[in-house]
Amino acid sequence: MRVTVLAGGFGGSKFISGVRSAIGPDDEISVIANTADDLWIFGVRVSPDLDTIMYTLGGGIDPERGWGRTDETWNAKDELAAYGEPQAWFGLGDRDLATHLVRTARLRDGRTLSEVTAELCERWQPGVRLLPMTDDEVETHIVTTVDGREEVIHFQEFWIKHRAAVPVLGVELHGIEAASPTPEVLAAIDEADVVLLAPSNPIVSIGPIVAVPGMRDALAAARAPIVGVSPIIGGAAVRGMADQLLDGLGIETSASAVARHLGARVDGGLLDGWLVDTQDAREVEPIESARIAARSVPLFMNDAATTQQLAVDAIAFATELRARR
Repeated sequence: MRVTVLAGGFGGSKFISGVRSAIGPDDEISVIANTADDLWIFGVRVSPDLDTIMYTLGGGIDPERGWGRTDETWNAKDELAAYGEPQAWFGLGDRDLATHLVRTARLRDGRTLSEVTAELCERWQPGVRLLPMTDDEVETHIVTTVDGREEVIHFQEFWIKHRAAVPVLGVELHGIEAASPTPEVLAAIDEADVVLLAPSNPIVSIGPIVAVPGMRDALAAARAPIVGVSPIIGGAAVRGMADQLLDGLGIETSASAVARHLGARVDGGLLDGWLVDTQDAREVEPIESARIAARSVPLFMNDAATTQQLAVDAIAFATELRARR
């Protein structure tokens, strides 16, 4: 079986670890990761979601923060602040910095992001084929107000510097028009038996992936069923700032509203199926009225066992939908 997962960082990496433990030794996982969180800062190219997935699956993630390296130190960050650097708010750890330096050096040598990611994964051995959504530079920016003035700021500034405490007036994907999926990404979709949308932020993780020109066409043509896992449980985001983004864009924070936002594949959207938590079982019927098959299962990934079971449920649901065709 070939499983392809579209994912962001924290929630996506946990879910992928469950998929990895749920499949057989001869099965394959391809992960199409969001790269619109990426940014140039202090002269290096940082890819937060790629690194979170790589570190998590490779055993190098900080388990308490859910991002960055374990046993991290912050000497470089402290020194940047001592120099009065205005971007010292960014959490640039010393061990993590090595990854960014290698990535930047390879990119400046003319390598693609896909090639660099494959090289970095040779060290971490994540057990999946980790694919950037595009080799082109795309960056998410948030339209907001800061000190009463409307500004357009990078997503990382919104999330880290302002801690998502400023209003969301809009979301812009800079560079998206010139981007394209890589051949590896298109093959991962075309050859998949199952396509899963991890419980990642629907606006700034899944949204940028499917916004890459050509990506929706590839997903629409996929022979595999496409099943998503809701990142919203009981009317709230499990982690992160999805609540603020959804509210700012006029989308209700509920499992059914996110499903409708992504849309039914039969109507030009993305989804064949959508998993909601058991406490949101009442939302199954309205989701199915939008022509998306739905099922309620436990979604909280509390430990390895519950994470694996969620992956089993998602794959089983997709397999069932494929059999119905």
